[in-house]
Amino acid sequence: MKKNAVSLTVFFISLALSIFIFLKVFPAEKDLMVTLDIPDKQTDSLFFVAIGDSLTEGVGDSTESGGFVPLLEDMLAEEAKLNVVESANHGKSGDRSDQVFSRIKKSKDIQEDLAKADFITLTVGGNDLMKIIKSDLFSDINFETFKKPKENYQKNLEKLLALIREYNKTAPIYQLGVYNPFYLSFNQITEMQEIVDLWNLTAEESIKSFDDVFFVPINDNIYSGMNTTNENSENGVNNLLSDADNFHPNNLGYQIIANEFKSKLMTTTKLWLEE
Repeated sequence: MKKNAVSLTVFFISLALSIFIFLKVFPAEKDLMVTLDIPDKQTDSLFFVAIGDSLTEGVGDSTESGGFVPLLEDMLAEEAKLNVVESANHGKSGDRSDQVFSRIKKSKDIQEDLAKADFITLTVGGNDLMKIIKSDLFSDINFETFKKPKENYQKNLEKLLALIREYNKTAPIYQLGVYNPFYLSFNQITEMQEIVDLWNLTAEESIKSFDDVFFVPINDNIYSGMNTTNENSENGVNNLLSDADNFHPNNLGYQIIANEFKSKLMTTTKLWLEE
């Protein structure tokens, strides 16, 4: 009987000791849950750089808030479920591809922004095209006129993309195509659509030399306006362009541009949105 009592005493002491050790080694369930409290994906942030010409600057946007850039910020925050989407707008009205190149070369701020960007948007090419059109003063515009200049544009664009890659080797780049602002206002220039198509094809060819660079077409969305009436067509009015110059997008035009950027971005999320 005494032997059984001793055995029971030893058993209970061992059990108590085991429980004590278990509680010391393993935290209570509440503490364990705190340790494994992983932040929700929505607390993540995103930073992108918008660089280029007047379309990046936002000329024609009556709110003067930066054209498509803030619209794209808001759309991505909602679509990608991100709490913070920020951008750096380095758009400058009138810049050709070679001038955007020079600005990047000279600006440490732009270089630093490019280096930390999750992705980059690029609007370029329209002023390269307009330089040729203005030099001919609309008098002798034909497809042949643009063959040689298009080769120069291709070289400049490839140099520009290579320079951007020097500062950021991995961020995807999304280049917006150019559109024909004269389709309704100067419909007598019948070859203008062909020329714009040539310019866009040149850009598409140029980006093939680079990884993770994407072309975002826009001409078909803008050149003839939205739900254009016969009256608008006869008056040469494009309801997606600014009344101030009938050349740059208006607020609705910039919304369409933001939509097209967003659509392309959402098909390539693995390149800029961490899982």
